Amino acid sequence: MRMEPRSESSTAATQDDLVRPTATSPGNALLAALPADVYAQLEQHFEHHSLKRGVVLHRPGETIEDLYFPLTCLISVTVTMRDGRTAETGVVGSREMVGINAFMGGRETTQTEYVVQIAGDTLKMPTKPLRELFDRDIAVRNVLLKYTQAMLAQVTQNAACNGLHKIEQRFARWLLEARDRIGSDELQLTQEFMAEMLGVRRAGVTEVSILFEERGAVRKSHGRLRIIDAGQLEAASCECYGVLAEEYDRLLGLG
Repeated sequence: MRMEPRSESSTAATQDDLVRPTATSPGNALLAALPADVYAQLEQHFEHHSLKRGVVLHRPGETIEDLYFPLTCLISVTVTMRDGRTAETGVVGSREMVGINAFMGGRETTQTEYVVQIAGDTLKMPTKPLRELFDRDIAVRNVLLKYTQAMLAQVTQNAACNGLHKIEQRFARWLLEARDRIGSDELQLTQEFMAEMLGVRRAGVTEVSILFEERGAVRKSHGRLRIIDAGQLEAASCECYGVLAEEYDRLLGLG
């Protein structure tokens, strides 16, 4: 997926960007996959925050000090080329976490950057408590390694999807996966953003969104898109949506 470089307004997460919401339920499926006693040990370290769109959580080369478990926000995993162009390689939402590199033999991000694309709530915690459990608890290690396998499946499927499937299929699939990860039928999306995510011209996104709106599947208004008929989107989506849901469910019960 090719994207134009983001504006200079994209900033690193600061205390001004992290505002406590009222929600108290964890709401993250990866956390739910951990053993109950492990979750009980980690719960004391959680902080509830709200993240604004454009906030950068991790940049390439930075040491990962904090982990994020999204509840209702959507995070793009991106790679930036030398010429400044950026490609999205995956998304992270309520089925996943940000910061898995900290458990995979290094404590820094590699070439990837994690940026909030749909604003919403997250759980944040220091890396150290979970890394210590990962090192000594085989059950925790198994869950996080299976999650890593699921993320690799997402990246692989994305590459195949972008090269082989039509824009209508990819548009429907992306909306469904975003919906699943933020737990809402209403998505704060602009035409420009969708074009970036799908790696196409804005005109192509305009055409396909009008098509789905005419069919009654979605409704657009003022930078928002509401899913009206998810069944239509599932019928129009490529096989990748179902394939990844099955893989997540097979590995972690996160379908």
